[in-house]
Amino acid sequence: MDAPLKIVDAHHHLWDLDRNYYPWLADRPEEHFFLGDYSALKKNFLPADYRRETAGYTVCATVHVEAEWDREAQVAETAWLHEISAQHGMPSAVVGHAWLAKDNCEAVLAGHAAFPLMRGIRSKPVTAQSPDKIARGAPGTMQDPKWLAGFALLQKYGLTYDLRVPYWHLAEAAEVAARFPETPMVLNHTGFPWDRSETGLAAWRAQMRIIAEAPHVWLKISEFGLKDRPWDRDSNRRVIRDAIEIFGIERCMFASNMPVSGLRASFATIVEDLRDAVADASREEQELLFSRNAARFYRLDIV
Repeated sequence: MDAPLKIVDAHHHLWDLDRNYYPWLADRPEEHFFLGDYSALKKNFLPADYRRETAGYTVCATVHVEAEWDREAQVAETAWLHEISAQHGMPSAVVGHAWLAKDNCEAVLAGHAAFPLMRGIRSKPVTAQSPDKIARGAPGTMQDPKWLAGFALLQKYGLTYDLRVPYWHLAEAAEVAARFPETPMVLNHTGFPWDRSETGLAAWRAQMRIIAEAPHVWLKISEFGLKDRPWDRDSNRRVIRDAIEIFGIERCMFASNMPVSGLRASFATIVEDLRDAVADASREEQELLFSRNAARFYRLDIV
């Protein structure tokens, strides 16, 4: 029998609500949260909780992505995660936050870059709630000169960029990728294929093909949850296979998005449904998807 498949979880979160301040989990509810009611997330999620959720799987490394920590103390999250990693052996890498359009962007990036586990930045640009409401050039968008100036600093500090936008902004993101070919980018959450109608999926695929043309843009195969709808294994399988066909398995990486994804599915369900969707891939291709690609992108040593 084949050895157990090693996993590098390329995207998860931790939070300690007793010690740290996360506005969206405390006193500033997120009105447009993409999964709807998220009250079940308002409790601590720490390494012991993550390991309990992933029991039975060979998770050999993890990447922590910023968890909407207090934006007045962005580097503090990175410092805290290094304490957690020293105590618990995870996470293995950190993706922090910096407002790219703010005057203090470079100071924040320099602060993050001083920590050894720091690998990249996720900074959500201003986006529209629907395709018909896009306002190109508004402050904080991907056309804002100040935002672009902040993005340009990522290469200086050796940082990657985690892109998180609805699929209708992917053509704009492709413009950014073309402008900064030396900054590795990874698209979060499979490009958010929220509209599972035939028309919606066609629009998602079209935008995915545009961003995939940039060879330095990779993809996280993650977060198939839909707002106020149950987990849909068959629909998710279709999305997974389309996404991998568009990007190529050599640029795709597994990511759990725990504990957020736990609102719709367990870690085991997510992993097994993905394994089923790629059951026709070779063992080498599955290893690329589940561990080796993420290790390469985030510069991780895995055994």
